[in-house]
Amino acid sequence: MVKIQGKVWKYGDNINTDLIIPGKYKFKTVDLNELAKHAMEGIDPKFAEHVKKGDVIVAGKNFGCGSSREQAPLALKYAGVGAVIAKSFARIFYRNSINVGLPIFESQEIYYATENGDMVEIDLESGLALNLTKKRSFATKPLPGFLLKIMQDGGLVEHFKKRGRFEWD
Repeated sequence: MVKIQGKVWKYGDNINTDLIIPGKYKFKTVDLNELAKHAMEGIDPKFAEHVKKGDVIVAGKNFGCGSSREQAPLALKYAGVGAVIAKSFARIFYRNSINVGLPIFESQEIYYATENGDMVEIDLESGLALNLTKKRSFATKPLPGFLLKIMQDGGLVEHFKKRGRFEWD
């Protein structure tokens, strides 16, 4: 059982990829650690300075909308974000997150039952999310088995390297 535990960083609806990683950084560097220093800068300039490994972003609907830049989930992952839980995701952001190994979960309820700074824990296999601060649990939409394998291997490329093929069952 793989669990992620961290502090909540809460944001609203329609957080687009330009807010997650402003486009001006997209072509300035290919160093993902450097890119991570600007994660969420478009909406929360202090985020990258204060986020800790394992922290969790909780957001409203349509998280990751906008451009299809893969740098958005990569910047979050390299900044230390352990997972993103949102009411819903833009489709391309959802798939890019899986491809780079950033855990993502959908949940309507947890958005309304968490605040900035709450401590949460998420079980990757079951999708169960616990608000440790408020002592409440929430079911998220768990990842299908084949996506969970990709996630646990660290993303699509690492999955292929580890297994020598793609496993879809």
